Amino acid sequence: MRTIIIILFILIFFIFSIPLFFIEYIIGKFNPHLKVKTSQAIVVTILKGVLVLGGVKKTVIGLENVPKDKAVLYVSNHRSYFDIVVAYATVPTLTGFVAKKEMKYIPFLSTWMRYLNCLFLDRDNIREGLKTILEGVELAKKGYSVYIAPEGTRNHKKEMLPFKEGSLKIAEKSGCAVIPVSLSNTDEVFENHFPWVRRTHVIIEFGKPINPKELDKEQQKHLGAYVQNIIRETLEKNESLV
Repeated sequence: MRTIIIILFILIFFIFSIPLFFIEYIIGKFNPHLKVKTSQAIVVTILKGVLVLGGVKKTVIGLENVPKDKAVLYVSNHRSYFDIVVAYATVPTLTGFVAKKEMKYIPFLSTWMRYLNCLFLDRDNIREGLKTILEGVELAKKGYSVYIAPEGTRNHKKEMLPFKEGSLKIAEKSGCAVIPVSLSNTDEVFENHFPWVRRTHVIIEFGKPINPKELDKEQQKHLGAYVQNIIRETLEKNESLV
């Protein structure tokens, strides 16, 4: 029943998106930054509604670790479609997230994603993937945070997939800090009993900022593995809280 209610809720939002797109477009003509801010406010409101309708109880840890006055690179594990719902409804900064290229062909959703500075990554094309990373660098330099899951795909096993080191280049080249994000139990919302959404307790923890330039050479060389290890330890710590 929750699944059906959420689907209807999203469909109604997409219908109302038609005039909202026009309003946001006009705002963007005069103030592009305000367009991103209002678009994110709208989308976050809808995502919070999805969490309420899904009966998802969210515990947030470490939000004070996120700088509110500068861009950061959020780096997280990836277990569920609900990861971005939980994370995006929680991040305190204007943030675009990196998604697989197939999502840019989804009507309504892809428009909102573009309004939010989201990036579409072609994982099978190295050249196009590099262009996307460079776009992320430019976003960070302009003050917009970027959210990425370097495993590259959803992973339901306890052990994470190796992080793709290239994803962390956004922080290295823009000079922004990395915020490790640990998501626990999100696959219990939907994937573990597909196609039904069930009442679930999830945990999202934001780690302390990591400045790549302050790490030693070996840690800088394997920044992805360094951040992943922090996330791994946090996930193990939070197992008892679920």
